[in-house]
Amino acid sequence: MIHRSITILLVFIVISANSLIAQNKSYFPDRNNWDEKTPKSVKLNSQKLSEAVQFAKDNEYSGERDLKLAIIKGFAREPFHEILGPVRDRGAAAGLVIKNGYVVAKWGDVDRVDMTFSVTKSYLSTMAGLAYDKGLITSTDDKVGDYVWDGTFDGQHNRKISWDHLLTQSSDWSGDLFGLKDWADRPPREGDIVDWKARELKEPGTVFEYNDVRVNVLAYSLLQVWRKPLPVVLKNNIMDRIGASSTWRWYGYDHAWVNIDGQKVQSVTGGGHSGAGLFINTYDHARFGLLFLNNGVWNGQRILSKEWIDKARQSSAADERYGYMWWLAKGPNDWEGFSTDVFYAAGFGGNFIIVDQEHDLLVVTRWLEPSKLKEFMELVGKSL
Repeated sequence: MIHRSITILLVFIVISANSLIAQNKSYFPDRNNWDEKTPKSVKLNSQKLSEAVQFAKDNEYSGERDLKLAIIKGFAREPFHEILGPVRDRGAAAGLVIKNGYVVAKWGDVDRVDMTFSVTKSYLSTMAGLAYDKGLITSTDDKVGDYVWDGTFDGQHNRKISWDHLLTQSSDWSGDLFGLKDWADRPPREGDIVDWKARELKEPGTVFEYNDVRVNVLAYSLLQVWRKPLPVVLKNNIMDRIGASSTWRWYGYDHAWVNIDGQKVQSVTGGGHSGAGLFINTYDHARFGLLFLNNGVWNGQRILSKEWIDKARQSSAADERYGYMWWLAKGPNDWEGFSTDVFYAAGFGGNFIIVDQEHDLLVVTRWLEPSKLKEFMELVGKSL
């Protein structure tokens, strides 16, 4: 009788444990489908969340929907600036709020494929992460010139540059790539441009400077490592495995073609301020963000190492707010209601993927006036 009672008790414990595991198992959407839940069912305040959504709708990016005009106006102070790659008119404000894996709020046309500008950088750094995980890059402290020896990293300054410096935008790489000069990208607002051209170069790793030419040097360098188009690497290793659509595209400049093992391959861009970059819908952004929310695991399958994600979200020596092409919610960007562990991808025109692991929360917003991000996220925070 005692043995029978013990057996019954053990069966009960196993059934209860399995039930608890089933309840706590993370939800991952199937391809072409994403389950929705009410905010209340995941312990969110419906009214507060609705207020945040309405705020996003009411504060659409103020720039033109004709993105050629928006780009030309936005970067008018850059010498020699021109559109060099594909550009597409944008849609209206759109977004998703994901809690515990489920869609709890959405607005706008979330199926529309739009440019995403510098959010592309977070995808680009992930190509470095995959190379690191596969042993194609031994260490991010390695000098890039040891991998790319075609002259791109020649010279007393450039030979010091490591993968870490490129990934944290602190390399101060000097030169031109596909005819674009590093010093002409985002020059200072004050002073003579000639003086800027002849400036003293900063020691790699010491000064953060947002510069798309240098980001594109990273893309070019990763192309040399992978020896295949980076959109193919992204598709095969990430997007297909997380059930993304077939509608996204990743472009380079029209003239940015290189010879890789006898094949003509386009070197993509890490942004879109001269056109090109990643064109993608909101749902696919959310799938990418959900992968990072779950530390590189998708539905039980390891896709990206947690080691890499930890590296990507670590403050760089040059700027505590910036990791491996992910922004960190620290300093003046600190949001009430959220910890400083939040990290996010950000692009021109108010494109954001925001990852909050503490609350199992993911927010994707498109075409939000950039200056309104803090206020928007604090409204979302009030719903928690």
